[in-house]
Amino acid sequence: MSKSFKLPDFTLPTALTRLGPRLPQLPPTLVLVATLNAALGRLLPLAPLESLIGRRITIKVQDAGMTLRFAYGERGFRPSFDTTPADLTLSARARDFLALLLREEDPDTLFFSRRLLMEGDTDLGLLVKNTLDGIDLPRLDPAQLAARLAPAELLNRFVARLARRAVPHH
Repeated sequence: MSKSFKLPDFTLPTALTRLGPRLPQLPPTLVLVATLNAALGRLLPLAPLESLIGRRITIKVQDAGMTLRFAYGERGFRPSFDTTPADLTLSARARDFLALLLREEDPDTLFFSRRLLMEGDTDLGLLVKNTLDGIDLPRLDPAQLAARLAPAELLNRFVARLARRAVPHH
């Protein structure tokens, strides 16, 4: 990660915390389970996940008012429409979940500073934590990503692509 970029400390506006629970939770849950399923066998090793089969997990993004419920089965992750309590609930602010994804913070630091809460089956929580720790994700450089997504850069790439297509093939 670029040393010049540090994720700022932020909390989403209170209005979002109140509005979030009123919004459909299925679309973000579908994005999450699709992402997890795409990572299965690639980034997420299958063997440690066997003990997750049939277990329900809830992720609460506290300041977004989002509650994502999903389960793991023999065919992968799927949304959970079950209203019974989850086997494991992970709760944090959006900023702290982003810090985990960016590898700026580790789960232990967030847990011991009480910014990541785990409720339910502690063995399942340790399994999830250890599985996340074992994933070798490439480090995301937000400054580099921002540069690639800058309007001028996007326009340059688009023009270059059009130019390649315009060259007649012999």
